[in-house]
Amino acid sequence: MPDLRSISFLWPLLLFTAAAVPLIAGLYAYKTKRMPPWVLCLGLLLLCTALGRPQAVLMTPLREATVMLVIDTSGSMRAQDLKPSRIEAAQLAAQKFIEGKPARLRVGLVTVAGTAALAQAPTEERGALFKALESLPLQYGSALGTGLLISLEALLPGSGIDAQKIINQASEPGAVKKAESAGQSLDAAKAPKEASASRGRNTAIVLMSDGQSNMGPDFIKMAELAATHEVKVYTVGIGTLEGDVVRMQGRSMRVKLEEDALKKVSTLTQGEYFRADSAEGLLAVYDKLGYRLRFEKQAMSEITSYVALLGMLLVMISAIRALARSGRIL
Repeated sequence: MPDLRSISFLWPLLLFTAAAVPLIAGLYAYKTKRMPPWVLCLGLLLLCTALGRPQAVLMTPLREATVMLVIDTSGSMRAQDLKPSRIEAAQLAAQKFIEGKPARLRVGLVTVAGTAALAQAPTEERGALFKALESLPLQYGSALGTGLLISLEALLPGSGIDAQKIINQASEPGAVKKAESAGQSLDAAKAPKEASASRGRNTAIVLMSDGQSNMGPDFIKMAELAATHEVKVYTVGIGTLEGDVVRMQGRSMRVKLEEDALKKVSTLTQGEYFRADSAEGLLAVYDKLGYRLRFEKQAMSEITSYVALLGMLLVMISAIRALARSGRIL
């Protein structure tokens, strides 16, 4: 919808042609002793308005928009509180999201377990994304902060984010000097250039996880880094609050959906949190995400064709009605 307050005209002098419409309507009423056809008059007014070449601020799609899908592939994702399992339900939902994406929307894929890897660089090609989704081996550990960091580096090249350096410093023994060095590196990454922040507004991260993070850079600090670069993170909680019992490394343990960190990350980045506690619910989440992830910009656009089309439709409707009633157009 156009912003009506922004309407202006390229040829404003031609708007004076609209003054002829009430004159013609008055002459018609005087000659025929009948009320003039108001639908026809309105159509003629719109056609006169179109002569002035109106323009308004419209929301138009961004061609360079990019979304990074981040899928948790830690061992807890083999839990079967979502059928057939958390990871299989997540794969199916991701496939549906890719199928329904706009043609020009670029999508990438990052997998997260004990570390994170860029499984597919952002691309418009659905086939490449489907292939990357086919095999997602589950591994030990969950480094959700690393997943966000790798995603940010892929989304914002040239932004000063050195993912490997931050990951290495996070894994070193916690000596004070090293901790200070890590903090300085993160502070540098948190000072985006204006161009980087602008690109961030055209990107988003969709993180699918059960919320458990026990390795790598701090999950919340990486969310703060995303927020600094104006990258929204939409988090999808996979699993149920009751959880399920899984066997990992010869031990049985109950793994539950841990929502608190996921909610905090989405809030920090002005994204949104969704809970998917069933396979059907997860598919519904991706339907909702399709509507949320509309990357648009405001641009002044000429709307002459729309105004002229509406005017012509009203003129035609008036003519057809008059023809059906009296056998005449007027």
